[in-house]
Amino acid sequence: HVQLVESGGGSVRAGGSLTLYCAASRFFPCMGWFRQGPGKEREGVATIDRDGGTTYRDSVEGRFTISKDNAKNTLLLQMNSLSPEDTAMYYCAAVLCGSWALAYNYWGQGTQVTVS
Repeated sequence: HVQLVESGGGSVRAGGSLTLYCAASRFFPCMGWFRQGPGKEREGVATIDRDGGTTYRDSVEGRFTISKDNAKNTLLLQMNSLSPEDTAMYYCAAVLCGSWALAYNYWGQGTQVTVS
């Protein structure tokens, strides 16, 4: 059973920060954050693997940090220096380790981030 619940989104001014949270129904070794902006396709933002290795899309490298609390089955995304281009609905997902591919065909409800 896969259930992912995202939270932590909100409205911030450019340059601000937000932390997103994803509560998972169980442990997933590899997870990622994805986003879909207005009129855009969903894109990968960051992934974290079972050993803590991380991958970021170029546009968020150095500004976003993905982390995982395995004891609490929680995925986090610390977002700093936000820009209007980061405005999107953000989703978490279980991914195939070492890739952006989904491990399960499932999306949660997402959490909205709006940067003005």
